[in-house]
Amino acid sequence: MASFSVRSAIVRGAEAVPVKVEVSYSGGLPNINIVGMADTTVHEAKSRVKNAISSCGFEMPRANLTVNLAPAELRKSGTGLDLPIAVAILACSGQIPRNGLDQCLFVGELSLDGSVRPVRGTVAFALLAAEERLTLVRADEHPRGWLVQESEVLISTISQLRRGVAALDGGEAGSRALRQVQPGLGATAGLDFADVVDQEVAKRALTIAAAGQHGVLMMGPPGAGKTMLARRMPSILPPLSPEERVEAMLLHSVAGEPLDDVDVGGRPFRAPHHSISIAGLIGGGRPVTPGEVSLAHKGVLFLDELPEFNGGALQSLRQPLEDRKVRITRADGAYLFPADFMFVAAANPCPCGHLGDPGHTCTCAPAKVQAYQGKIGGPLKDRIDVFIDVARPSSRKVIRGSEGLSSAQMAEQVNAARAYRSWRETKKEKKGNGLSALDMEERARDVLESIAERKGFGGRGIARVANVARTIADLAEHEVIGVEEVIEACSYRPRSE
Repeated sequence: MASFSVRSAIVRGAEAVPVKVEVSYSGGLPNINIVGMADTTVHEAKSRVKNAISSCGFEMPRANLTVNLAPAELRKSGTGLDLPIAVAILACSGQIPRNGLDQCLFVGELSLDGSVRPVRGTVAFALLAAEERLTLVRADEHPRGWLVQESEVLISTISQLRRGVAALDGGEAGSRALRQVQPGLGATAGLDFADVVDQEVAKRALTIAAAGQHGVLMMGPPGAGKTMLARRMPSILPPLSPEERVEAMLLHSVAGEPLDDVDVGGRPFRAPHHSISIAGLIGGGRPVTPGEVSLAHKGVLFLDELPEFNGGALQSLRQPLEDRKVRITRADGAYLFPADFMFVAAANPCPCGHLGDPGHTCTCAPAKVQAYQGKIGGPLKDRIDVFIDVARPSSRKVIRGSEGLSSAQMAEQVNAARAYRSWRETKKEKKGNGLSALDMEERARDVLESIAERKGFGGRGIARVANVARTIADLAEHEVIGVEEVIEACSYRPRSE
């Protein structure tokens, strides 16, 4: 009886969890028995491993093989355990050298011809390998600059292991530094606010929202430019920092999403269809994977035609908007995903879309308008900071191609406001939610109190107005909030208030 073990890992939530793959064989009929709470995808590895070993010129041991996946109490899923199972079998039977295998983390799916295919969660495995000071052995997919492990080995087929791991070249050995990226690239590359005509008021509001990372709801008739404005939001946000880029790529990796846009420093931009389920929006499924709110982490989540979304899905946004994270509880434990995103939404004012449009007549009954707008829900609206009425642009300006603020100009204002806020917060201790005379002029406080009484702002509404006013003051580089900032911030509240 002989045995051998190698190290591997599985994806659980937004992290990689270590798994030890132990193989032993004894006399008896040839067979592979996998134990350790493995699901169907792991049990199917038996056929893939057998064919891959035979296709690469190795011999499948004619013995009774037992594969144990430890810890046994952890449910195992995914195809990433194919490679470590094959390596453990080959090492156990003496067909490949054992030197250096104990210092490696093996992850990969096997094809029937023995080639190694990539699996979801590569970034998570890279982070685990760096933490455990192991060499990551994975599929030979295109090496990127985001790799953070001490060393790695890229293989395209298990036949490369014939000479041993030590004989293979490392992919990014010894490199922990993230490469420099060119800002402004990604899914929204090439989109500029200069293309949006006759929407300077909306651009001003979006500049404020980007400077303070405030939630935005744009309401206006079809064709007014709401979607064009939303899709250009990443162009005025600062590029991802190295730490933010790793966080965003980790979430995209464990969800099986492409990494190219985030890898070049572009802010994530997610725009799911209104038919999305709660699990698709917030996260869930089996295995549990991050939803759109987490894939938009450090970027923008855009919900177009907001009232058309399922009411339950919309209300499930309330907790991520407040806590900037999502906690999903299942029978096998809790999963925590970060969800620090900028929320941008667009909606028509009524079912036909022409309520308040001077060029068209609304055909909707008042009850239908009220029901349509009520689909958004008061609790969700209460968590949105900036409400914008987007009017239909002038036909003359559209035809003649007039231009307003560009993304570069707006980004300059956003960066300046964020830099000023950073300077201001380092100058004095950061205060809580309460308003202080040092933050706001006495006259401005009186104006805010008067408007709040007249419009019936709740406690959260007052705090939202104060936060937006603070951002407007940062844009103007005013250390104290004045009357003008308060009045402008109040103008971004919904009409119903």
